[in-house]
Parts: sequence; structure tokens; C-alpha cells
Amino acid sequence: MLVFSNPVGSGSLWFDNLATAEGTPVGYDPQARAFLPMRPFCANREIIGCNWIAPKEGAFCASCAMTALAPDPNIPNAMPNWAETEAAKRWVLDNLGRWHWFRPEDPGTRPVFHMLAEGLTPVAMGHANGVVTISVAEADPVVRVTRRQALQEPYRTMVGHMRHEISHMLWWRLSLREDFLQAFRDIFGDERADYPAALQRHYYEGPPPDWKLSYLTSYASAHPHEDWAETAAHLLHLTDITDSAVASGLSSPELPSARWDPYSEPDTAKLINVAASLAIRVNHVNRSMGLADLYPFVLSATAQKKLAFVHDWLRRGAHGR
Repeated sequence: MLVFSNPVGSGSLWFDNLATAEGTPVGYDPQARAFLPMRPFCANREIIGCNWIAPKEGAFCASCAMTALAPDPNIPNAMPNWAETEAAKRWVLDNLGRWHWFRPEDPGTRPVFHMLAEGLTPVAMGHANGVVTISVAEADPVVRVTRRQALQEPYRTMVGHMRHEISHMLWWRLSLREDFLQAFRDIFGDERADYPAALQRHYYEGPPPDWKLSYLTSYASAHPHEDWAETAAHLLHLTDITDSAVASGLSSPELPSARWDPYSEPDTAKLINVAASLAIRVNHVNRSMGLADLYPFVLSATAQKKLAFVHDWLRRGAHGR
């Protein structure tokens, strides 16, 4: 993620800022990738702290307009959890916009989001025919950590959920291209395999013993659809780790230059090498504070081939060039 210029003074702005240090209200324009000190702001600004601009007064921003179902405000903590969930969505959509996905120049379908709070029963997150369902309850760190531990996952965040579920939607869009499907099956396997049966087998029997040789996560081994979604999410993780480090002024011997743009890099191996080296260094820093590793994953040779495939298709952007 970039670090942004202050439009009305000195200093910088971060992606989630609603105002400058001096208190001037600002809104983020995803098309210009800049903050503006003027209205119209998103209609959700006062409700959930959305800091994006809107096309006109009283309208939703491009991100909030994708949310067709909002959580029931009568469910405890639904509104603050929704606010954090929408913030994660904005972050991931802006990342994908660097490759022209879901921007005005993208002629394809946008995702539709169902943001649901959890009452007595959990909400199953997932994607179906362009609709992404997200449980906002996982914005609660206690809920999220409890589920992460129960599922024996090394990483679970709202940004991670957004990247994973939106990646399913990206696959759905790409699958409309005949040249994509066969190439996908050659790398990931046949996605026409029984999905419910595959997930049931995964949860009852666990992943294969050697899953680390071919997959980034144990869940990726469940089915080609999940392998794609996990791999695409990890490509977005690695690209954004690198982009954020560069934007923050951090340096590394592996960086090609101080102004290098990871989103413009065509060489997946170079991108992964830089991202992995940065992640290892930050992992070490995190350990000094007793924190979890920033990126607790191992990139096998097979996983890197899958990352290269995803990188190639996502970099082609919404027009699939």
C-alpha cells in the first residue's frame, strides 16, 4: 500500500485516514490514488468511518456500493465489526486496482458483498456466482483467534479473508475465458471434482502428509478451487508486503531500486525473492516483541509455479491482455 501526500500541508497520509494531522477532513479517491480535501464523501463516513469519496452527495463510494447486504445493527458489536470489515475490503480492492480490477476501465462484473453478523449460528464465508459472503464477526480478535486455533491455521485476518474470497470471484471471472480454464487445470487440477465431498474429506481426514511440497497451506490441498484462492491471496500478500515496505521507505539489498513498483514487476521469481527476504527480516523484528511472524509460510518450488501462474493472469488485469 502506498503512503500518500497531504493535499493541504506537509506530512503524509495513511490509507485509512479520515483527516490530516491538523484536522482537515479528507477523502480517498481510488481512481486518482490520492486524498482530496473536499466533498462529496461516502454516505457511510459517519456510520462506519468509510474514508472514500463518493460520486455525488449522499451516495456510496465505489467500495461501499458493492455491499448489497449490511449486518443487522441489533446484533451486538455488529457495527464496529462491519466498519473493520469494510476497511479490509477497501484495502484489498485498492490493491487489485493496481492491476485495473474493478476500476472504471474494467468492463467486467464487480463483486457483490453480503456482510453478515452472527447471531446464534456462525456465518459460512464463501463465494457463489459473483456474490462474496463475509462474516463480520471475525473482525473481533477473540473470535478470529479462537477459530484460527481450532482450525490450526498460522494466519487469519480480515484482509486475508477478503483476499481469499475475492480471489474465488476473480477465478469465476477468468473462467469465462477458454484459454484460462485448460491452463488452470494443467497447474491446479480439475475444479469439476466434487467440491462438498472434497471439503468433507479435508475436515475429517486432514491434508495429505506431504502437502507442504505442493501447497502454500493445508486448506489449499482440499480442492483446486481452494488451491487457487489460497495461492491468489498469497500473491496479493507478497505483493502488498513488498509494496508497503517500499512505500514506507524501508530498504533491503534485494530491492531493485528505491522507487521499484512491485505491481509493475513482470518477473514473479524476482517479486517472490524480494517479498520473502523482507518477510524474513520483519519476522525477526516481530519476534523481538513476542509477536507472531508476519508471513509464517514456506514457498515450495511447486507453490512458486502456482504463484507465477496467478501472477501472470492477475497482472493481465480486467481486460485479460
